[in-house]
Amino acid sequence: MFRDRREAGRYLADLLAEYAGRDDVIVLALPRGGVPVGYEVARRLGAPLDVFVVRKLGVPGQPELAMGAIASGGVRVLNHDIVEQLGIPEGVIDAIAAREQQELERRERLYRGDRPAPDLRGKTVILVDDGLATGSTMRSAAAAIKQQSPARLVVAAPVAARATCEELEEIVDQVVCAVTPFPFYAVGQWYRDFRETSDDEVRELLAQAARERLQPAA
Repeated sequence: MFRDRREAGRYLADLLAEYAGRDDVIVLALPRGGVPVGYEVARRLGAPLDVFVVRKLGVPGQPELAMGAIASGGVRVLNHDIVEQLGIPEGVIDAIAAREQQELERRERLYRGDRPAPDLRGKTVILVDDGLATGSTMRSAAAAIKQQSPARLVVAAPVAARATCEELEEIVDQVVCAVTPFPFYAVGQWYRDFRETSDDEVRELLAQAARERLQPAA
């Protein structure tokens, strides 16, 4: 069990040590919970940190159950098993996706401001979250990033469902999951402190990461 997301990030960074000190590496964190993890990973690898905004599409009446997700670039990934099992109409999916698109755009403006999104072509992208349950959000993010032609795409999380890691291995170059408990119930069970990460904390960590990269090496 990790004390908090920052500790989990330091542990995860040790498993990604092969990417330390390389100028072709960038760490992208899924906000909000993935940012404290990604901050520690980027800091220890000496890599830049940015966010990649993805929004879960929750099942009507059960918002915590993901029927899919959307990401920057107009990418939508659906869990067809859940959609078919629950008989969710396409119009309902479109309405939920439209609402989440507004929030996605709001968060991009809030976190990045006028700063342009990073150019990922030819880069080694390490995509980080605080945990992976169904993996629908991460699959959506991976699909969007692959459209930008990175040289290598690595998915990394401190804790994840074993089956989700195996599924992601089929669509990205490498998956690093520090802990893969079975049976898997919830990401939050593996953190003593799993309080929600605020927008202010996300912005401060991004700003702090940028400041640290500008400082001369000791």
